Amino acid sequence: MQKILTLTALLIAASLACNFAATPPPQPAPVTETFSQPEVSPTSTFTASPIPATETFTPPAPTATNLPTAIPAVESLKAVVTAELLSCRYGPGAEYLYLYGLRQGANIELIGRTEGNNWVEVAGKNLCWVNAKYLNIQGNQQTLKITYPAEYKLPVSPYYAPPVVLSATRNAANPNQVTVTWTDITLRAGDEEDANMFIYIIEVWRCEGGKIVFDPLASNYPEVTFTDESGCSAPSHGRVFFQEKHGFAGPAEIPWPKP
Repeated sequence: MQKILTLTALLIAASLACNFAATPPPQPAPVTETFSQPEVSPTSTFTASPIPATETFTPPAPTATNLPTAIPAVESLKAVVTAELLSCRYGPGAEYLYLYGLRQGANIELIGRTEGNNWVEVAGKNLCWVNAKYLNIQGNQQTLKITYPAEYKLPVSPYYAPPVVLSATRNAANPNQVTVTWTDITLRAGDEEDANMFIYIIEVWRCEGGKIVFDPLASNYPEVTFTDESGCSAPSHGRVFFQEKHGFAGPAEIPWPKP
């Protein structure tokens, strides 16, 4: 009986040993590394979007502080002559007839100016014109009112007839060049101011660089050529005088050629 039990125990033990050898030991499950993108909070995200129309830039409307301010006009300005001897002339330019001289240091009063050059009108019994660059002016000369030619007349010569303008044409090759011709007048002996006097004064208000420039030209021949461009808001115009020591004959208006 004992042998049977022992044999039975051995068979059971052998069976268990076979089963253990045939069954592989359990393997651990493979570890899979996963990576999750961290959530980005709404405060750290950036989304490009078009700027609403309400956020577009609009230039500020002009205000009283950024509008151009007109220079207030004055009745007169004080000035002191800085040149050793300054010629005061009948018209606003170096080639007009001479009236009298002003010495350095003379105190004068200015009452007007031209529009387009640097000459100013001097007050006194005999009105005349000087170049402002030879003056020390107490104030801004641009505040003086424009008195030439509307409020100032050149003295008239009673001895000569005015010239007659014959033509005013533009150069075909250069339309900015204008040539004006007029009738020739002979100056009688003794009627010259001096040997260097010009007998014709041509006043032109011409366009240059988008601005009207007043240019008193002078000639001893009945012809003159000058530049007149397009692009000015005001029309160009001009006139011709004959001058002799007693005064000026004219003016003869120039029929202005179209640009």
